[in-house]
Amino acid sequence: MENDKQEVYAVRENKQSRYDKRLIAKVVKEVENGLPRKEANRIYGLGRATLDGWMRDFGSLEYQQNLKRKSYTNLQKRTIVTAIDQGRLTVREAKIMYNIKTEKIIRNWIFKHKLEKVEVHRENIPPMVNKNEPPEKDFEKEDLQKALKEAELKITALNTLIDVAEEQLKIDIRKKSGAKQF
Repeated sequence: MENDKQEVYAVRENKQSRYDKRLIAKVVKEVENGLPRKEANRIYGLGRATLDGWMRDFGSLEYQQNLKRKSYTNLQKRTIVTAIDQGRLTVREAKIMYNIKTEKIIRNWIFKHKLEKVEVHRENIPPMVNKNEPPEKDFEKEDLQKALKEAELKITALNTLIDVAEEQLKIDIRKKSGAKQF
């Protein structure tokens, strides 16, 4: 007959008393080894916040780094999206280079960036060809394209400045949709 050695932990007398440190270490180790948190909560009768706190306070550094959700500043997002737009990176390369969990995150950034962009819509009417008239419209078109590119660069620069200011000053400069107006 095998001896089942069951560890006995100090029992909590009430909700304000602390859990046994050995129990905490055991639960943290089991979760790090793959036990789902919901299952650990059910088995040991823990609250979600309790287990989250234990994992944060007593979990190994490696576990915390793998689990931790990374947050990116607007400046970082815009830099990545701009690199992709300019063809310097693909979405997959950006995911690997910046250690982003999924490509979907980057695609969402690209979608939001395109919504932010101010797009100029011109109706494209085919010009009537007159052989006697000099091709001045080509110069106009080039000038308009230059102006458009300059405007887009200014918009990008201003958005970047706002992002930097928001990050350094820790205030929201942009108006948020749905905000109450007084």
